[in-house]
Amino acid sequence: MSSNLRSRMTVLAKRSSWELAPEASTFAPNSRLSNKDMDPVPPHLRTWTTTNYIMYWISDATNVAVWELASSMLAIGLSWKQALPAIAVGHVIIAVVMVANGTIGARLHVPFPVLNRSSFGFWFSYFSVISRVVLSLFWFAVQTFTGSECVYQMLRAIWPSIAHLPNQLPLGANITTSGMLCYFLYWLIQFPFMFVSPQKIRWLFVVKGIIVPITWLAMLIWAFVKVPSHGALFHESANVSGSALSWAWLSALNSALGIYSTLAVNITDFTRYAKSERDQYIQIIIIPIVFTFAGFIGIAVTSVGVTLYGDIFWDPLRLINNWDNRAAAFFASSAVHACYNRNKHICQLFYINVRRGQVICAIIGGWVLCPWEILASAQGFLSFMNGYTVFLGPFAGIMVTDFWLVHRGNVDVPSMYRPHGRYRYIGGVNWRAALALLVSVPPNLPGLISSINTSIKVGGSVHVFDIAWLFGFFSASFVYYVTSMLFPAKETMLDAPIFEDLDRPDGVERITVDADPEKDSASDVKV
Repeated sequence: MSSNLRSRMTVLAKRSSWELAPEASTFAPNSRLSNKDMDPVPPHLRTWTTTNYIMYWISDATNVAVWELASSMLAIGLSWKQALPAIAVGHVIIAVVMVANGTIGARLHVPFPVLNRSSFGFWFSYFSVISRVVLSLFWFAVQTFTGSECVYQMLRAIWPSIAHLPNQLPLGANITTSGMLCYFLYWLIQFPFMFVSPQKIRWLFVVKGIIVPITWLAMLIWAFVKVPSHGALFHESANVSGSALSWAWLSALNSALGIYSTLAVNITDFTRYAKSERDQYIQIIIIPIVFTFAGFIGIAVTSVGVTLYGDIFWDPLRLINNWDNRAAAFFASSAVHACYNRNKHICQLFYINVRRGQVICAIIGGWVLCPWEILASAQGFLSFMNGYTVFLGPFAGIMVTDFWLVHRGNVDVPSMYRPHGRYRYIGGVNWRAALALLVSVPPNLPGLISSINTSIKVGGSVHVFDIAWLFGFFSASFVYYVTSMLFPAKETMLDAPIFEDLDRPDGVERITVDADPEKDSASDVKV
């Protein structure tokens, strides 16, 4: 046994054992620069239809993060009449960006890490990819913790004694022994889903899109029965006023933008599987509708919790914790649990494909980060939501501006896979994108620091952070567009898009596994 283990470890130590096989039609010069998850999606795998995108967004809108977003706005002093428009406006804006970037994926069928090379430069694109990876880790951690709360409520409904399990952790840990146990159990439950690729999970979204909304509607009916509409439910007023109210509303709007600003950047990872561009257009309609309605449910049920229990339970699992009906608590928690059985993927870097990336995300995001600290308070949750919009707004702005305004859709797909292709710019860096980030990101940092440590006062600059996504998106877009027009990268300007390798009559680029990634064909810059 020891000899077999030794031989296996020897094999794993070899670089060749970790190399991933790309598609036969890959445009990359060698296997280290691409794999089957990075190459353009072949026609037989383009299976997502309009129905799949509708069910995806219904299932995604009915998740705890959306509920927490809406109800946490009440916790910071807004009324439901002020919180709901913030959610609606935010998702109208994000839906436009989602379709703008989504259409690129449906047209080119390439993933976010590859597409980003055309705007950021081949090597500088890894900055945005790694930034997106870090955000994926945090978001995975937050969702795993929320899923663990579902497990706790389900176990409590079956064995109420778990609520009396002695806590061996410090009070300041923001998690109990039973909470940590449930976190570990949920992590184990979701781990097998890390081995499922994105194109195979569309049916999971269909199931989620049916089961979970039914449960949410049942909770909304419960809310109206417990507290009729003529009661206190719709007569609450804001606890803030004047300029504080204005900035609180803008911060809520920014949080609404932030909740799916991650996916607005890498939506191409899903729309690349679309049967046609038209199939994903429905997103511009379905996103504002389902997210606003889901936000309304969260606000309504949270308001009922204030009336019935005297506290704002912006986390629905903590509201369910007050229910006496154990069966209702079990089924409600199991439905919420279903909405968190999500397939999470991490962007691909060299020897990492979707499956390996998901496993890495599960290990690092699940155990290195501390999501219970982020979710300890409503303000902490909103700060988390606002925090990562500092980078995502500029990323989305640069991508949309580059494809639609600068290049007008005329891009060279094969060159996106080549380090010495037309998207090398200067040393692999598009300085226009770098300058756009330098202009759009630093003004938000004082506010970000203050939100993390409230004892640090930064004066009026904190308000820039309240609109971090909007500021980042438009400032980065403006700087990128102006510099691209004044100092155009002429080698990237085309009269028509290029989808195939022009140097081969069959459109297929042959690869070699051991090729030097720094050596590439000079023909990459041909038009």
